[in-house]
Amino acid sequence: MPQTFVHLHLHTEYSLVDGLIRIKPLASAVAQAGMPAVAVTDQSNMFAMVKFYRAAMAAGVKPILGVDLWVQDQDIAQPPHRLVLVCQDIDGYHNLTELISRSYLEGQHQGRPLIQKEWLIGNTDGLIALCGGREGVLGSFLLNDKLDEASEQCAFWKQQFPDRFYLELQRTGRNQEATHVQQAVELAIVEELPVVATNDVHFLSRDDYEAHEARVCINEGRTLDDTRRPR
Repeated sequence: MPQTFVHLHLHTEYSLVDGLIRIKPLASAVAQAGMPAVAVTDQSNMFAMVKFYRAAMAAGVKPILGVDLWVQDQDIAQPPHRLVLVCQDIDGYHNLTELISRSYLEGQHQGRPLIQKEWLIGNTDGLIALCGGREGVLGSFLLNDKLDEASEQCAFWKQQFPDRFYLELQRTGRNQEATHVQQAVELAIVEELPVVATNDVHFLSRDDYEAHEARVCINEGRTLDDTRRPR
């Protein structure tokens, strides 16, 4: 059986802060590449769900529903971290929609909907969790070579997502990715956790890069010539 790759961390234009990918071109590109499925994990919303489902099915591609969330730990002094949740079944879909709704109703902070870490307890059936890479729930520990602290955190995530918590490995040229990959693999060995390769996709072609940068600048109130802006 030929090896295939499936994108599990991808932002469309419905990721209003940073995504550029339109739904129909996405379905077409995935089909042309011979990929059997694709996930859409927009930031903090599932606005694209119906359109994405229809376009993917029409293109002969299995649609996978998910969301890229921001999680706030009990220690509010710590910044929120990313967590990608992907629906495994209908129970996961119901749990995910409830978490998203609650983030908008109860978790708004400086214009960003957050979920509290404790909200996940008892509400993760049918959901697969990806750790979120460098900016994820374990990212800061791994980037600071704090494997012991990361291992301690893993206990919570493995309990909430038994056999459904994955460490993301990304090699897209972003800052500190190589360090994160090395530490994530070491943690995966220690904690016997599975790993998954993702790309954190925001646009379809190389030609879209400048437009993506402009969109991020608009969201953050920066200009393209700002040397301090994230790239």
